[in-house]
Amino acid sequence: MKMIKEENAIILDFLPYGYPLEGKTMPVAQAIGENELILLELIPRRGINLQLKERVYIGEGKRDKIHFIKGRLLREKLTETAKRNLEEFIKEIVEKREKQFVDFFNKAQPINTRIHQLELIPGFGKKHKEEILKAREEKEFESFEDMKKRIPSIPDPRKAIEKRIFEELTEIQRHNLFVK
Repeated sequence: MKMIKEENAIILDFLPYGYPLEGKTMPVAQAIGENELILLELIPRRGINLQLKERVYIGEGKRDKIHFIKGRLLREKLTETAKRNLEEFIKEIVEKREKQFVDFFNKAQPINTRIHQLELIPGFGKKHKEEILKAREEKEFESFEDMKKRIPSIPDPRKAIEKRIFEELTEIQRHNLFVK
């Protein structure tokens, strides 16, 4: 598996004394990669205090605030603070990349003969899937607003995508749509 390199990460939580139950007092930050939405554990440079929601450089070369990337952050280790900040981060990402997520609705395919990608979106069942497929045949969706106008019966697509991304990051899923 090729490791995807992130350039920047957003700090979800900063634990200046490490994890309380692990007995080590090494500072650690819980973060999420900006592009690939990978949960990471970052070790800051000595004497550096990181702020919640701060954007830090983690790419190749000299990093001013991060000493090293400890590795992927296990979803079980996410703190409550990290989860709250994760929800806000996801909301911003979905807003910023609306076109990418609307394109998902325009291009979603069946996973197998029994289930379609659209049915994995929270609140979207077979009926909604059929309505979306029919509407996108006539004309591709341009925005979440366009979707809501053309199919008034569907749940809010923006909120549903946000919920799905959060679930993919915090719970084990059989199929991931947005998180690698």
